Amino acid sequence: MHRLTHWLLPLAAILTPAATAAAQDSAPPRLESRNGQHALIVDGKPFLMLGAQVNNSANYPDMLPEVWPAIEKMHANTVEVPIGWQQIEPEEGKFDFSFLDALLPQARERNLRLVLLWFGTWKNTAPSYAPDWVKLDQKRFPHMINAKGEVHYALSPHYRSTLEADKRAFVRLMEYLKKHDPQHTVIMIQPQNEPGSYGSVRDFSPVAQKLFDGQVPAPLLKQMKKKPGSWREVFGSDADEFFHAWSIASYTNEIAAAGKAVMPLPMYMNAALAAAFGRQPASTYSSGGPVHHVIDVYKAAAPAIDIVAPDIYARDHAAYMAYLGYYDRPDNALFVPETGNDKDFARYFFPAVGMGAIGFAPFGMDYTGYYNFPLGAKDLDDATMEMFARNYRLFAPMQREWAEWAAQGKTWGVAEPTDPKAQHAQHIDMGKYNMTVTFGQWQFGTDKPTGNPEPSGGVAVAQLGENEFLVTGFRSRVYFGLSKPAPLESMMLLRVEEGHFDHGKWIFRRLWNGDSVDYGLNFTDREQVLRVKLVTYKGTPPIPVGNPN
Repeated sequence: MHRLTHWLLPLAAILTPAATAAAQDSAPPRLESRNGQHALIVDGKPFLMLGAQVNNSANYPDMLPEVWPAIEKMHANTVEVPIGWQQIEPEEGKFDFSFLDALLPQARERNLRLVLLWFGTWKNTAPSYAPDWVKLDQKRFPHMINAKGEVHYALSPHYRSTLEADKRAFVRLMEYLKKHDPQHTVIMIQPQNEPGSYGSVRDFSPVAQKLFDGQVPAPLLKQMKKKPGSWREVFGSDADEFFHAWSIASYTNEIAAAGKAVMPLPMYMNAALAAAFGRQPASTYSSGGPVHHVIDVYKAAAPAIDIVAPDIYARDHAAYMAYLGYYDRPDNALFVPETGNDKDFARYFFPAVGMGAIGFAPFGMDYTGYYNFPLGAKDLDDATMEMFARNYRLFAPMQREWAEWAAQGKTWGVAEPTDPKAQHAQHIDMGKYNMTVTFGQWQFGTDKPTGNPEPSGGVAVAQLGENEFLVTGFRSRVYFGLSKPAPLESMMLLRVEEGHFDHGKWIFRRLWNGDSVDYGLNFTDREQVLRVKLVTYKGTPPIPVGNPN
């Protein structure tokens, strides 16, 4: 059975071929999870999002001519675009979808998919994208109160008036998509953006305090395997942050559920991250947002949210890999909806897709002139853009196949480390076989790896069969080995083909042999995909020296 059939069998088993194709074309995108592995299904097949997020203020029709050239140069297949509450409901009850009227057909003309980012009650924790009639009516739409009794900048998650207003606008957005996007150009929605609060661990208003003094909800007790009690009794020093996370997640869940009732698209929430290692005071990061140590709170409070996802701007290799690990869970598909757009971030595409990420998207990918350095690049010049473009050109012909292999849990990846203890090498355990990847070696010889002049190397590998692998990458050397060889057992590269995929078919280009494989498989800055067949064999035991009789 072909691997893709594994994911489509339940549908195909009950429909004729023609009906199956029609059903797949009309079915909304969805997230499927089986045995702890995940796939984003678009047009009936697993889809790898080669994404790009535009700048916040690129979400107007007149700005699109400065967006599309960057997306084309990057070879992205999906664009993440903000939709502001203030933009579609400038006056209460009066809606304006003129930006979507421009965005949807222009994306379709370019064969691009869209992810819409709803900037509603919270955008980077603030109400900056709420309409003026919300911002100016703090009696109807109250802000949080901090522990000192002062009015905080963030809107409170504890008032129905705010929730109902946000939900009404979001539902109107989903109704618009249901009517105007039967092609499913939009494949995913982000309700809210980096919610939480800086400077105050939670809302201390009387309404919030009454809830905080009450009992922890049963779904969270079940998720966290805790006994009943008040928030402080159950969670101790974490009580304030966990309460805030529950409040924001529950609020957003109701909005997402109402939207899904109209148009059942996958929905995710993104996190402005806390420190990768150790715990810092909750007031110093976006407390209440889906940071890694409250993922379980979000899973209990927000069943309508399919994914919680990290916005990763850490340049440090160890921190970046830690964040990927936190969000890669059997109950949570890995997705990197935002990451830095400087050159050194491009290599992290490889461990992300190797860990089965459904998508990857650097932030600020347009020519509108805004740069968020030091989080990202100082300038989106051709050299910077090329670091991301080459990744996407490499994967575009096989993005469907890769998404399927990832859904089977048969992909791995590494990025060039910056920690000196790593000695410019990374290791992958693939069961029967393992792989060592080094950085900064000549293509010929056994010189010591010294790292690339700038950290730019990365490798991704997929297992196609028991002894067959697909390998690709940049600026690295790959060695295969046996994980646990039996006595006298050895391994050899039986065949190394260079080629590419074309509509699901492997197209052979040439064999690698001799010098090309004697010192590992060397990937340079060229876009090369290798199909590697391995074989194991056992040597003959040595003949004892002495009298044969």
